[in-house]
Amino acid sequence: MAQAEGGAQEGGPGRRPRSAQLGHAGCLAPAAAGPGGSAAAMDLGAVTICGEATILHGGFLLASRLCHPKPLSELTKSDWGKVGKPIIDALQEICTSYSAYPPQPNAWKKKAAVVLWSKILLSDTSAPSANQRWKDDAFFSVSSMIPEVNHTVLFELFKVVNAPRLFVQLLSVLPEHISQRELETFIRYVTDGTTLEDVSFFLDVWWEILKHKEGQEDRLTLLFGVVSRQHLSDLDEAPHVPKRFKSDAPESPKVASLLPALLEGLRLIKESVGPARMKCYALANLADVLSVLVPAESEPASLPAQVYLDKISSVVTLWSRDCESRYSKRGLGEQVKEAERSVSSLNMAKLWSSPLVSHLGLLHSLLEEWSAELQGLLNNPQEICYESYRFLDSLDSLEKNLTGCAELEELDKGMAQGMLELGGLIGNFLKKVNPQVRGKNSDSTLVASVAMVIIEQKMERHTEVCSIFASEKDWASTKDWVACLVKNKELFQTPELVLKLLETAASLGTAADSAKSQEQQAKATKVILDCYTELSLLDKNTVISGVLSRWGRQGLSGILQPFGKGFPEELNITFNQIIQSASGEGFAKVVTSVSRSAILNPEATVRKICNLAVANLGTHHFLAEILCSFPALNFKELNGQEESVSLILGCLKETVTDKLSSAKEKARFLEFLVCLMQPSGASPLLDPAEVTQNLIIPFLRSDFPHLELCLQILDVALKVPSDQHWIHTCHPFPLIFCLCKLLHEFTRYWHEPQDRHGYSLETKDMVAGNLAQLCDVLLVQKDSVSPELWGQSVAWLHKKAEALDWTIGLRLKKVYGEHFKNEVPATLFEVCKLPEDEWTSRPLPTYGAGSGLLAWLECCCVSTALREQMLVLLKVNMDNPEEVNLFSKGFLLAMVQVFPWCSQSEWRRLVHVIKSLLDREVLYVPYSLEYVQHLPLLNFQPFAYHLQFSVLLLRGFQFLCSSSGATWLPVEAWKHVARLYCLSLSDLLGSVKGVARCQWHPTEEKNTTRELSFVYIQMFCHTLHVAAMLPEGTGEPLLLLSLEILSQYQMLCEADESLGRALRKANEKHFLESITENVTNKELRTMLQQKLSKL
Repeated sequence: MAQAEGGAQEGGPGRRPRSAQLGHAGCLAPAAAGPGGSAAAMDLGAVTICGEATILHGGFLLASRLCHPKPLSELTKSDWGKVGKPIIDALQEICTSYSAYPPQPNAWKKKAAVVLWSKILLSDTSAPSANQRWKDDAFFSVSSMIPEVNHTVLFELFKVVNAPRLFVQLLSVLPEHISQRELETFIRYVTDGTTLEDVSFFLDVWWEILKHKEGQEDRLTLLFGVVSRQHLSDLDEAPHVPKRFKSDAPESPKVASLLPALLEGLRLIKESVGPARMKCYALANLADVLSVLVPAESEPASLPAQVYLDKISSVVTLWSRDCESRYSKRGLGEQVKEAERSVSSLNMAKLWSSPLVSHLGLLHSLLEEWSAELQGLLNNPQEICYESYRFLDSLDSLEKNLTGCAELEELDKGMAQGMLELGGLIGNFLKKVNPQVRGKNSDSTLVASVAMVIIEQKMERHTEVCSIFASEKDWASTKDWVACLVKNKELFQTPELVLKLLETAASLGTAADSAKSQEQQAKATKVILDCYTELSLLDKNTVISGVLSRWGRQGLSGILQPFGKGFPEELNITFNQIIQSASGEGFAKVVTSVSRSAILNPEATVRKICNLAVANLGTHHFLAEILCSFPALNFKELNGQEESVSLILGCLKETVTDKLSSAKEKARFLEFLVCLMQPSGASPLLDPAEVTQNLIIPFLRSDFPHLELCLQILDVALKVPSDQHWIHTCHPFPLIFCLCKLLHEFTRYWHEPQDRHGYSLETKDMVAGNLAQLCDVLLVQKDSVSPELWGQSVAWLHKKAEALDWTIGLRLKKVYGEHFKNEVPATLFEVCKLPEDEWTSRPLPTYGAGSGLLAWLECCCVSTALREQMLVLLKVNMDNPEEVNLFSKGFLLAMVQVFPWCSQSEWRRLVHVIKSLLDREVLYVPYSLEYVQHLPLLNFQPFAYHLQFSVLLLRGFQFLCSSSGATWLPVEAWKHVARLYCLSLSDLLGSVKGVARCQWHPTEEKNTTRELSFVYIQMFCHTLHVAAMLPEGTGEPLLLLSLEILSQYQMLCEADESLGRALRKANEKHFLESITENVTNKELRTMLQQKLSKL
């Protein structure tokens, strides 16, 4: 019987004194098999013939002599006092022997119990012969030395060493029918000449049976069970057992099957239950059994963790203050371990049927019979003990079970009545008990110490206790709390516990006033961060989310000084590593580093990532992948009843408004944003809907300084491949109208002060492109909206758009569908054959007589598709020369009016219109007199369009720059038309070179050199002419263009190998020099003259 029995339930009052040396049994390392035993048990310590076995043998021989002439096998309880001392002395001697190495004091208590019990069990005549047993019985060599004994010797020895737990452990591994038989034998022993010691030991055994948990047996106990099953089970029931012991022993019987015998035993010895303390003990056992027997609607729930901890602390408190308790002098660890066994809920299956009414009656009768004596004990504050505490707790639990069970419909009336009566009796009994003596409340310091013991020893419910430990703010300021956390930090590596630890640490605030307490605080914060670092990425996100929801965007650095200390330096070091690791190597390591920064200060971390993505070339993808690893950072805090902008979008918005100062930074920002919506290795952190709602809709107005970037973001969001159903969450029709209003603003672009514009006229193309793309996305989702709602939305949009420029309605035709026709000025019908089922006129006072071509050109600017439709619908009578001339003059006038308001893409559409009209000879542009001398000699047919277009632009500028139009446009507008002119001439120059390549034949006598030379000279002259007409300070792009034309002319001259090239070059050079003399800009004139001198 071994040391671990130190956790056994203490005996009731009245028990005789125990030997101080023998103490109580426990479960030390089991013994090995003797000869014939299994090799698997050889590490258990010898159970063979040895010095200890010889001493034990001598003790039994002396006892046999004292018992003579009666053999020990016939020993009665009354004989033990006369013959038992030699056996007790021998057992005491071998248990205190240190002959074994390492020393195993008390180990032979268990070995002796196993040897004696196996000898008694196998002494039956039906047991195997000695010849067979020496091969299979691990205990044969020692047991054969012991004289034949009976159960009296065994039970008396258990009583002397006070080993109820060992008794139950060995009893539970026997075959089920054998264990029941042995317990019944024990009950008969107890009821025969019952003493207070017998009652106390009987109650201890009962309590150990209730606390017993299968699966915790050591190897010696399992070996005892194997040997017993091998030799005692019926041959037809027991399977063949191998001769070698194996660790996977047979399943232990259910201890619940032992309860009926115990209840019957109490009936038989109830008159012998003496002191009130022992009566509390007996009734507590009985009440616990009835709690198991009473049927319930559901399985009993475990105690809440806090109640569980409080109960253990109360038990420890009671034991510590009770001098009669065997645990009063034990260490806290031993006390907590045993208290934990006592408090753990009973988990016995209801596998046996028993007359519940009779058992209820037993408790009813005993409670009535002993009530007065019990009340005297319970209401005396000086007599509070563990037995009384447990008795009241068990009664309270049983009363609740009875009350709930009595209401079950399937119970018969007699059973329900019995339960109600007993419940009422218990309730009345408990009301008479002074509430102040119902238990012992433990102080917070002891509860904390108990919790730490449970955690350090990893007891059964230590995980739940860890949760309490992490949450108790009163404990956190102690040195022991920090030490326990440091020692057991691996137990706190869950997101829930880390968050609780953080909350507890946060509650300390600035309480750490001394240097020592600050050191403890720093040590605790370091451990908590270490626990966080060990979490998986998913769990880290859970913690980050919890930190953000509790302490906001500043994270931990704002709640406790140790968390914020050195954070800026740590952040810089972390992100310096990121820049160095942008190749993708060590991605997991980088994510771990960022996760630490993200919990200390989420906002600063996200802001730093956004800034780095903008400032460092090529890092946007890597940084976006890192940020997408932390979806918790997409946090939205409640602002009243509404959610605010998420943390990430808030930082992105800050970057948009404050950090982007160059086109390169804006481009990097857009790439970074795309990666956040479309990461390659993670789930998207942002979706197009929230980007649109937060970075676009609030800023989509003409006075926003970053309007162009806002439009670029919208373009990016619309192009993200996803289920575009998200567009419905972004108020698509109001969003369309915002874009329409921006387009309308461009009709007044040159009439407003330029300092009001944070964008160029070219932004118009971005607005128009976004509008067209948004309409397409919305049309795809049209079927997901009810026809009624769609119709109402379209009608709303149409009504709002009526106040805007009429061309905007043409851009919305896809959305309008069949609801509305294209509404245009009435004069457009004069120049076009418009089908009336699709087109209708609208009153526009500004479009008077003769404005049809102006409206027609404005339609051509809207889109490529509409441009082609307008070219088809245009009506000009080519057979009427006067109408062609009038059309050409009207076209020039309309072009001049449209030209300054065109964006680059719109102007290119008009250039295509001009080319189409020139090719079809609908537009007439007469040649100037300069062409006449060359017409008979040169073939200008391949370059007819280029010459005509250049002349058309020249005439347009002549009209635009005339005295009547000189004040029409502001300076910025003149710069804009100059850029458009350069764009056209640059495109024209490229087209000329393309035609020349097709026409060039160096082997032929005639080639296009002279024609090209003439075209370049004409374009050069026209460019200088237009530059001269433009207001001062606006024509610089044209002067640079003229240098480009001269460069092309120079290359042509160098490639010319014709015979007359020298004279021709001289004449052309003289002509160009005379033209250049008229350039008023001295600097440019000098540059052109230097260029010409090299020809």
